[in-house]
Parts: sequence; structure tokens; C-alpha cells
Amino acid sequence: MGELTELGLSGLLFVEQELLIFAGFWVLIGTLDELVIDGCWLWFRLRGSAGTGRISQAAAHAPLRGKAAVFIAAWQEEQVIGHTIRHALSAWRQDDFTLYVGCYGNDAATVCAAMEGAGMDPRVRVVIHERAGPTTKADCLNRLYRALCADEDQTDQRYRCVILHDSEDMVHPAELAVIDRGLTSADFVQLPVRPEPQPASRWVGGHYLDEFTEAHTKSLVVRDALGAAIPAAGVGCGFARDMLERIAVGRQREGNPGPFAAECLTEDYELGVLVSREGGRARFLRVRDEKGELVATRAYFPARFREAIRQKTRWIHGIAFQGWERLGWEGKPADTWMALRDRRGPLTAIVLASSYALVVVEGVLGIPRILGWDIGTMPGPPLLRWLIAAGLFSLVWRSLLRATLTAREYGLAEGVWAILRIPVANYIAIMAGRDALASYIRTLRGGQVTWDKTRHDAHPASATGGASA
Repeated sequence: MGELTELGLSGLLFVEQELLIFAGFWVLIGTLDELVIDGCWLWFRLRGSAGTGRISQAAAHAPLRGKAAVFIAAWQEEQVIGHTIRHALSAWRQDDFTLYVGCYGNDAATVCAAMEGAGMDPRVRVVIHERAGPTTKADCLNRLYRALCADEDQTDQRYRCVILHDSEDMVHPAELAVIDRGLTSADFVQLPVRPEPQPASRWVGGHYLDEFTEAHTKSLVVRDALGAAIPAAGVGCGFARDMLERIAVGRQREGNPGPFAAECLTEDYELGVLVSREGGRARFLRVRDEKGELVATRAYFPARFREAIRQKTRWIHGIAFQGWERLGWEGKPADTWMALRDRRGPLTAIVLASSYALVVVEGVLGIPRILGWDIGTMPGPPLLRWLIAAGLFSLVWRSLLRATLTAREYGLAEGVWAILRIPVANYIAIMAGRDALASYIRTLRGGQVTWDKTRHDAHPASATGGASA
């Protein structure tokens, strides 16, 4: 029995060392990558090329330079679509836009809610898809694009831009003006996304606050300053009409009926990258209004583990696996660097899982050590201590930076929560990475891509609390 115990401890010591080397190496690589991003961000801020702009109330309500079309694809969104439409119509003071809402004939509840939200406002056009739903979000958006083209032919008036939003979005009053101004020098503009706090879901719903704040305060700002491709988030993003048509023509040559790729789970992300590949200029714009509020799209994000994992599974599958397969590695060196960062989700899941497995192993080995047993140690490479030190530094630095950025946007309390939520975010990332790999393997075996959407039951414009399911 003693020999078996000694053999088991030796095995655990070996596993401990291998996990330390594997996790330590990749954590070091990730730390260096993030430090370069942090350094670029600080440098660009010092130079004044990564600052946050301002827009006055008069400019926010000024007439647009051309007509704007806003696309919203809706399937089983009867709880929120009406609020989204009503809020947009009341927040946007301009008249020169059309809100295209795509619905399905077999989803009467959403159709009724959309029509009720629109009332008699001529700026809203509810488009019923000829196919039964759900198809895919991209397919629904392509149906809206065909409706837009038909309207342009009928009225002999061409739209200047197309803006994308989701059914649950709460728009900012200055959004149209900021996008309209941004498209004077760019072909694609992305505004920040601001997840709304959910008191009933401090952990799961709250971790989106931390991730989006860091990405949309720092990472995308660096991409913009470097001139790299900007991925579209699918909300609060505007495309020049000519650029969207150019992409649509290219898609049609490949047999796709519109600019949105129906076979892609993250068609919005891909569309943003294609703008740069078509020779267009993409911008990420951070602007605050006269009150100091960020011009951003507000929404509730999933509040439960199951829905958050499903959503991030779709993102990792679409961006990491399909992105590698469909987009490859074209572009400038900065584009390749950012593509590597975007597609690291599966590797991140493996490294995080290894790190937490190491914690478990250390806990098991800690018992005999506490009891005073001499279980020895496995001889490791000289650099192992440096890898451990780098890992500890990374944990402290990343935690403090995330907390600081979250606190700046949401207050000190949320900044503290940002540190406490790190294990929650890591668990979701691990499970989503696993499920994304399984999902991708299913598609390789002939499985069909479906609209695996997140259902929403509350809207920021109508609720004092609540969450999305």
C-alpha cells in the first residue's frame, strides 16, 4: 500500500511539473502579448491619437448627410423588439432614416410587437421573410438588404449608410450623428457596446461589463490607431452603402444572395474584416456626449451560465474556427496579429483548464505536505521559477487593469466585482471553448449551421432591473 501511495504521489508530482511548464509557457506568451497592447494603448493616449471625442447636443440632433437604413433581424423577440423600436424613434431626432425590422410569418408575436412599437411612424418598415423562421441571422439580414434595394429602385433615392442593431439594443441619441460623421472619412464605423449592470446577475451578467469595457476602451482603440481591420460587433456599426454593395457583389459571385454570409455564425465580425480587405477604411470611435455619457449601444447580456456559454460558444466557433477557415491570414502584419488574438479562444480555454487542473493537483499535494510527509519534488528546468513569477505578475497586472477600467465606466463597486468575477469569466471561457470545438467538428461532419440565438426578456429602456435569459 505504501508503494502504491508513493507511486501515486510521484505521478502527481510529474503532472504538477508538466502542467506548470505548459500553463506557464502559454501564460508568458499571453502576458507579453497583452503588455504590448497595453504599451501601445498608453503610447497612443500620450500622443493624443487614442483619445475620446466629444459631440455637442446640437451636433447630435443635426440632420444627417444622407439617408440611413437601420437593420434589425428579429426572431422570437416579442419581449423586447417593441421597446427597441419605440426608444430608437424617440431618441433619434432625425427624420432621414428608415428602421428595417426583419420578422418571420410563423412568429406572429414578434411581428405584432414590432408593428405595435412602430405605430404609424413612416420611419419603420417591418419586413416579413418569405421563408419560415428561424433561418439564420445573416439570411434575415440579406432579406432586409433586398428590401432596401427594392425601396431604392422604387423611390430612386439611394441610402448613404446601413447600420446594424439587435432586437434588444438601447441606442444612444447621438449614435446616428456620430456614425454619419465618421463615414465621411471611413467606409465602416464601429461604436462601443456597453453591457448594462444586472443586480440579479452580478456574476454571469456582470462579467460582460469587465470584458467589453477592456476591449472597447483599450484593445479596439489600439486596433484603430494601428490601422488594423476592425471587426463589426453587429450592433452600433455603420457601413457605407457603396462598400456594402461592393461586398454584396462579391458574395453574389460566390452564390450568396447578399452581403451577409448565411453559413457563418459571426457574419458581422466577418463583414467588418472584409471592409479592410476590399480596400476600405474602418474606424472604432469612442465619443462622449455633453453629459459625459459614452455614445454606445446598451443592452442586457445573458444572466445565466447556460446562456452565456451558448453565446460565447457561437462567438468562438465563428471567429476562431470559421474565421481561420473562411478568412485565412491575409492583410497587413497588424491584421495578422489581431487575427491571432481574435482566434485564441480555443487555446485560451485549454490553458485556463490546465491552470485550474494545476490548482487541484496542488491542493491534493498540499495535504501530505501539511501533514509533514516528505514527498519530494520533481527536478524542473531552471526557467520554471521565472514562468511561475511571470504568471503571478500577469494575474495581478491583468486584475488591476481590468478593475481600473471597469471602475472608470461603472463605478468603484463594479471595479471590485471585476476582480471577483475573473474565475467566473474563466469558467465560461473553458466551457465555451470545449463546446465550440465540438460544434465545429459537427459542422465538419455535415451538420447544418443554425441561428443559435440568445433570447431576451428585458430591455434597459423599460426595466429598472431584470436580466436577459
